[in-house]
Amino acid sequence: MLGDVLLINDQHKSAAKVIMERVLADKNEIEKDNPGYKFVVAISGESGAGKSELAHSLALLLKTSNIRVKILHTDNYYRVPPLERREHRIRNDYKSVGFDEYDWELLHDNIEDFRNDRQVFIPCIDIITEEIDQLFTDFSKIQLLIIDGLYAIRTDDIDLRVFIDLTYHETKINQMLRCKEPADGYRWKVLEREHRHVRSLKPLADLHVDGNFDVVDSCVDFESR
Repeated sequence: MLGDVLLINDQHKSAAKVIMERVLADKNEIEKDNPGYKFVVAISGESGAGKSELAHSLALLLKTSNIRVKILHTDNYYRVPPLERREHRIRNDYKSVGFDEYDWELLHDNIEDFRNDRQVFIPCIDIITEEIDQLFTDFSKIQLLIIDGLYAIRTDDIDLRVFIDLTYHETKINQMLRCKEPADGYRWKVLEREHRHVRSLKPLADLHVDGNFDVVDSCVDFESR
């Protein structure tokens, strides 16, 4: 999203380093039989959990390994434009909040564009104007794709899924600092519905990031930590 505010700290960088090691290991293993494979990482978590910060930190680290990375934010794939979304949600008694708010077909098309080295326009929301711009992208120059967003790990054809295990109750300060939406009654109702959907995705993750931003493999009994 154009104009988004990132609050990157050492925890994000430390977690990104661990995730990068897993990405490189998995990517190298796949490339033994499929040279030049185009790898896709997805990062999910609730609002303010640090998805964009982690994605950006991971992309910068991968860049130091000479891997060209692009980040797709699923917030750019809402079906209802930003200026109409609040009214739409209220009119539908917030029942529209969730998976179906996103244009999954377009997102999957753009992943296919990446896999096939196409030159395309992708949506990009300008936070200041709240308008949907079109960003021209040459995927032939991109080796690895990171998708971040509330429900990103729900996306098809993902190679590594990462889940940040923080709830919106624990991230209120980050939400206020980023100022993406007013912290009013409407916002908390939306967050509660998003919470239910995001939590349902946790079992899909290959890696979990806990409240201290320690990274744990999904095969570990995460709940016991």
